[in-house]
Amino acid sequence: MEEFITETFFVSLLCGIIFLIMAAIMHYFPPKEINHLYGYRTPASMKTQERWDFAQRFSTRQMVRGALVTIILSVLGYFIPIAVGIKISIGFVLIVLLAVYLFISTERAIKEQFNDMP
Repeated sequence: MEEFITETFFVSLLCGIIFLIMAAIMHYFPPKEINHLYGYRTPASMKTQERWDFAQRFSTRQMVRGALVTIILSVLGYFIPIAVGIKISIGFVLIVLLAVYLFISTERAIKEQFNDMP
């Protein structure tokens, strides 16, 4: 097990699992009202209750997709013979890409769903 932790994208694997758990929590216990503590909170998602509800559902689906891709890539990283430092760097990049994917895809969907002006 120690070899697995030191020679894979362990951090990105762990983050993928955490994102998956958070998506499950958001799915089963979504925030019902607009708030500044819990949920997908951006100015676009907090404009109306309808936008809020849409953003919570959509971002949860995107979080599951991104988390699964991150987990799969992290596990595959175990079998790629490259230096540990490079694997760790790639793992951190995966985490950042997951967050960026979640934000951009959800904001774009809100804009399309509610016909925002550019």
